[in-house]
Amino acid sequence: MATVLSVSGSPSASSRTARLLRHLDARLTAQGHEVVPLDIRTIPAEALLGADFRHPAIVEATGLFARADGVVVATPVYKASYSGVLKALLDLLPQYALLGKTVLPLATGGTTAHVLAIDYALRPVLTSMGASHIVQGWFTLDKDITVHEDGSVTVAAAADEALTQVVDQFAAALGRTPLLAAAS
Repeated sequence: MATVLSVSGSPSASSRTARLLRHLDARLTAQGHEVVPLDIRTIPAEALLGADFRHPAIVEATGLFARADGVVVATPVYKASYSGVLKALLDLLPQYALLGKTVLPLATGGTTAHVLAIDYALRPVLTSMGASHIVQGWFTLDKDITVHEDGSVTVAAAADEALTQVVDQFAAALGRTPLLAAAS
């Protein structure tokens, strides 16, 4: 099966976005995929903000992108766009870091006014980075994500059904996407 890099673009340690992403990782793992989590907030700020391409954490993150067959990118929406930590990492990756990759963009936010952030802010960047296939993304309202004291997550039924569909579409697309990077 495929190797999936699961990228959380949330700067918060108690993020609903990251918890939702890890909840979806379990579905991909159950389908037989190897899921590698990457929480951008754990990369040292001096490496991200100082654009230190040679910092070991940046080199490691770049390697994770290179080895992945598919990438799930999840971000909270701030100011009608994706998070600054996600932007900082994407800026440090090679121009075509997503070449030959299937990508699933996900976003969370407090209001449906931000639902288009995936298509108008995130998708163009992912496309410019060479993603061979960006499947339909999904925006989930914060109020539809309940994080329990044990860290587990419950997603409102309608949102969970939609997320299941997009994750399954992503998983199916992983098997159909030609690995352009491997052919070169």
